[in-house]
Amino acid sequence: MIPITTVRFGAEEEHQVLEVLRSGVIAQGPKVRELEERFASMHGVRHAVAVNNGTTALVAALETLGLQPGDEVITSPFTFVATLNAILEAGATATFADITDADFNVDPASVIANVSEKTKVLLPVHLYGQMADMDPLVEVAAERGLRILEDSAQSHGATYKGKYAGSFGLAAFSLYATKNLTTGEGGLITTDDDDIADTLRVLRNQGMRARYAYEMAGHNYRLTDLQAALALPQLDRYPEIVGTRKRNAARLIEELADVPGVVVPHELPGRSHVWHQFTVRVTADARVNRDEFVEALGAEGIGCGVYYPQLLWDYDAYRDHPRVRRSPTPVAARVVTEVLSLPVHNALTDEDLSTIVAAVKKIAGA
Repeated sequence: MIPITTVRFGAEEEHQVLEVLRSGVIAQGPKVRELEERFASMHGVRHAVAVNNGTTALVAALETLGLQPGDEVITSPFTFVATLNAILEAGATATFADITDADFNVDPASVIANVSEKTKVLLPVHLYGQMADMDPLVEVAAERGLRILEDSAQSHGATYKGKYAGSFGLAAFSLYATKNLTTGEGGLITTDDDDIADTLRVLRNQGMRARYAYEMAGHNYRLTDLQAALALPQLDRYPEIVGTRKRNAARLIEELADVPGVVVPHELPGRSHVWHQFTVRVTADARVNRDEFVEALGAEGIGCGVYYPQLLWDYDAYRDHPRVRRSPTPVAARVVTEVLSLPVHNALTDEDLSTIVAAVKKIAGA
């Protein structure tokens, strides 16, 4: 079976972890500080604040914005549930914009149409490794006095017109096991705002600036040095990691471009895709539907994934939630029935890629 993703660590990760174990400093310490400094530099921002996972990165970022009951956050209905859960945990109301099927991210025109007097935050999700169309969002945020929080969980190092993900306001990144950069669990919040960065560092540490010096009601959102030690060698290799994913994606795009009923993704002009996922659309023109395609790929020994099978508000837990506002999102409603992610990770061999292409063509009848 060719897996949809794989996690591999090498000798340098083992060395860094052993160094932490021998140091006796296994909680938040110098490795975390190094990760924060290097991650901030990598994304062209003043600060990166490490936390224990990507969801708490979103929650903590929203908490610094001082949202009040009734305040609304506009986001995508086509994303992992952590995006919505963070909005609800912050006490805000979630409202939704439609997406485009060119990049699977929020459609700026739909975002703008959904802005109201209650809107306080725009929360675009940079899905699959490609950033949303940010210029119109930045423009409407400036005009209406809104804050931007980028859900960059899947887009470490992606760019939009030369600016990195995480550099348009506040941003939350995930270091979950399947991400391009991973510590198993972990997260980072980026910002150029010194005061927000300071608040985040106190907030993640039970509200303490120094031991037993409580300044606010906080949380235990700390990342450990053991986790940071895993990330540091990956930062050294990150250009190579993304470069391999780009080459794999380029080959899949080229060889699957004319498969009937299968629409391949593309890196849009002015953007740099880091290919966390390679997500095709199996359209109504295909010989089999998306779910049948998934089953057939499994039979051919190809791991694949459906990210995501339903819109967020279509789950029982959210359908009648008083702070989840449904709105017409016809593109997103169609896309959830079409999307299928194929392996694109940097452990794939040329033979693996040939096998993937052959399987897709066989199933599609190409």
